[in-house]
Amino acid sequence: MRAMHLRHLSLVMIAVAGAAVLGAAAPPAYAGYRSSIAPISPAQRAAMTPTVWRKGCPVGLSSLRAVRVTYRTFRGRDAVGTLVVHRDVAPSVRRIFRSLYRARVPVRRIAPIEKYRGSDFASIEADNTSAFNCRAATGSGRWSNHAYGRAIDINPIENPWVEPGGTVYHRASRPYVTRTPRPGVAVSGGPLVRAFEREGWSWGGRWSGTKDYQHFDAGTG
Repeated sequence: MRAMHLRHLSLVMIAVAGAAVLGAAAPPAYAGYRSSIAPISPAQRAAMTPTVWRKGCPVGLSSLRAVRVTYRTFRGRDAVGTLVVHRDVAPSVRRIFRSLYRARVPVRRIAPIEKYRGSDFASIEADNTSAFNCRAATGSGRWSNHAYGRAIDINPIENPWVEPGGTVYHRASRPYVTRTPRPGVAVSGGPLVRAFEREGWSWGGRWSGTKDYQHFDAGTG
């Protein structure tokens, strides 16, 4: 009887240990995600001035924050990038990129736009995801919401600016004029769009006429 009891106890312990191993083999989809929020450092201030920020911009550097996030690349690897946004939306950006990481939405790269000397065109050509940039809205004399740190352009090659008739300004974007669910592509109801819209951000893919599929906007506050 005692031998049977010991054998039963051993089987229970093996089962519990096996369950623990199985649980350890399946960590949460966001387990590798890390993020942080910090004021703009002196080195960042120097790098951003004057190509990305200058006197006369609608927000001061003290109102901006550097949000460091983990993201998944198109090769399925983890990478780290920093987005500069307004301090009011920095917590929201952390949550958005956590959702994207969890949903395995790939991002091509996140590099400081000063790397491209503030050139939106050059940043798009590199398929770079960017946020703050003290510039006017495309085709307008008014400030873009990027100049307030309240907009993000994500995977701009896969999510191009498309004019009526299908015109795009970056050759690599031509295959993406037709919107179908693909890795890193923003489509209505897809995980990329849902991650932003859950946080109250609007999407340029819902504009009438010209579409800006890369553009997500938190408004002027």
